[in-house]
Amino acid sequence: MPIWKDGKLGLPVIDAVKLFPELEKYLDERGRLDFSNREARILYNRAIAKALFGLDIEYHPHGLVTTPVSRYLFLKTFLRGGERVLEIGTGHTAMMALMAERLFNCDVTVTELDEEFFEYARRNVEMNKANLRLLKSNGGIIRGVVPEGEMSDVIFSAPPYYETPTKGVLTEREGVGGGEHGEAFSVRLIEEARDYLKPGGRVALFLPDKRPLIEAITEKGERLGYSVRDIRFKAGTRWRHSLILRL
Repeated sequence: MPIWKDGKLGLPVIDAVKLFPELEKYLDERGRLDFSNREARILYNRAIAKALFGLDIEYHPHGLVTTPVSRYLFLKTFLRGGERVLEIGTGHTAMMALMAERLFNCDVTVTELDEEFFEYARRNVEMNKANLRLLKSNGGIIRGVVPEGEMSDVIFSAPPYYETPTKGVLTEREGVGGGEHGEAFSVRLIEEARDYLKPGGRVALFLPDKRPLIEAITEKGERLGYSVRDIRFKAGTRWRHSLILRL
């Protein structure tokens, strides 16, 4: 598996160009990649997904450019292998679901709300010959989407976490969690998850380094009877959190 010289997961740009020669047009005279360019970011992350994780990923032209390493590090915080898992909101890449199935040998069901993202996710699943089940959520989170009585070992999500729409790279559906700190979606998820988790089951949320958001979800989770563990990890230059709630 390719790594940076400091031992962390990564892929040198020169190796990414070998996989996707069209990346070369985004290099400066010193061989540095222009990460401000969306197409360059997509191609580079496709190269990482292919070289490090053996995945072929197609990105939606307007969706979040999901970074494979951060998603893999998140999954490592709570998956041990062979679990029955449910991902809420797999997005257009279905990247975490594909990793869970291929790298952790999990039995995976995923949901997605957006019709275009659902179609992209379906194509990515087919392209990687993965044995995943995709469910259209149609506005629901778990109730009314997943059949009653269907229990999972783990329910995980990279939930929306902004209070209001932003002008960033996220669409409103991807980004807006609602609530005072963007916690409303996550709170509803952990409320509903209690009826779909096996005894000792857990919910894992991929969250930004945003303390009021994490505290709001943690407080609600503890009131619902979960034990909560917050694992902070660094992916590239950014800190992320894996908030794990166990029944």
